Formats: sequence, structure tokens, C-alpha cells
Amino acid sequence: MSEILLQATAVAKHFGGIKALRDVSLAIGRGEIYGLIGPNGAGKTTFFNCLTGLYVPDGGGFTFAGAPLLADAPHRAAARGIARTFQNIRLFANMTALENVMVGRHVRTRAGVFGAILQNAATRAEEAAIRQKAIDLLHYVRIEDRADDLAKNLSYGDQRRLEIARALASEPQLLCLDEPAAGMNATETEGLRDLIDGIRRDGTTILLIEHDVKLVMGLCDRVAVLDYGALVIEDVPAVVQKDQRVIEAYLGA
Repeated sequence: MSEILLQATAVAKHFGGIKALRDVSLAIGRGEIYGLIGPNGAGKTTFFNCLTGLYVPDGGGFTFAGAPLLADAPHRAAARGIARTFQNIRLFANMTALENVMVGRHVRTRAGVFGAILQNAATRAEEAAIRQKAIDLLHYVRIEDRADDLAKNLSYGDQRRLEIARALASEPQLLCLDEPAAGMNATETEGLRDLIDGIRRDGTTILLIEHDVKLVMGLCDRVAVLDYGALVIEDVPAVVQKDQRVIEAYLGA
């Protein structure tokens, strides 16, 4: 790694007597596609939630782009340059695809309440720029022809792409994808792989949770494995998939 973008140090999260994360430490380099895998209940989404401000860790913390990350709310994490998608799609179902992506620009806009009310020249110009950015992102994820369709009327695969476009609207340095291939067929998964690879080539670091191990091992530069909230291994895919501890975590001892 030429530069560490995200450093997690002894991150812990407890829910009563359940230790969802047990002192997890890992480092993600700028420009990487970094995979986070493990069995159901291993703590992967809990790690995402701590990183993006939905949960406050009970121990440890994060350093992002060289400075401590005090992400105690999702909008603060987004403002720092961390965007995410969700395991269960969370779009505004009764808004158009274009409007969904425009919403993703909220942390990069300057017009406040008074600007929205007065609709002065600066506010109108910013709104036009936001709209054009959203159009460009719909083209980027290849669903520009669905711009005026309600999100609920899009196919499952297109909804996944729309959620990625909305996350990219905040111009993140780190894009966190929570099981983006879930429910996709083989053709959709291959298209998603190309999209993720393209996002990385265009300069965005990616943290990927995914149960499709074939996709992870073929796409990620490095992979970390969680089991019962603890880090089992962090290494390149070729080493991880042969590790006996990983095999046991997935298949049982």
C-alpha cells in the first residue's frame, strides 16, 4: 500500500452480552478494492455501521485520510468522504431515479433553508449543477434511460445500480458496498463486477462485503475474514482462500 486511507484500530461493538465486534484492526490502502467476508453473523455489517456512523463503537476507532474519524452520525461520515449502500436496498421508492441520485448530493450543497425559499440565482445554478451531476451518474451506472421512472418500478439489478449512483453522488473517497450482488443472476453479477472495477479505476477506494466468494476472490486486492466478530486473517485472496481457519469458519471444523 502506498498510502493508508482507512485504519481501524481495535474496533469493538457489544449488544448486551453479544460481542458483535472483538477488537478488529485492519488497514485499507487508497485505491484498493478490499473485501470483508465471513459467515452470517460474523460482524461485517456491524463494522460498516460503526464506520459510517449508524453505531458508535464501544472500543477502538478509525483514522481516515490521516485524521481521526469521529463519525457519530451518518451525515458526518458522508461529509468526510465515506459513502455506503445497504444489504437491503434503501431507495426512496416513490421518487424517480434521477431524484434519488440528486438527494445523494446533499452533503456537497451550499444552499440552506433561505436559499431554497428565495430561489436566488446561486441556488438555481446549484440545483442545475446537481441535476446534471445526477444525470451523469445515471449514465455512469448505465441506467440513464430510467431517469424518470420511480425507483420502485426499476428491476432489482437496476435498483442496486441506482443505490451505487446515489452513493457516488456524495463524491466519496471510500465507497462501502454491502452485498451489492445479493439476488443478482450471473449476467447482472458480471456487469456489477465491471462497474466496481471501473469505479476503482476512476479513483475511488472500495470496501466490499459480499457472500459471492468467487466475485470477491476475483475482484479484491486484499481480503479480511471475520468470524464471531473477530478478525481471522487479512491477506491477498490466494492466501485467504487456502487458510484452514477460513475453511473451518465457512464449512465447520
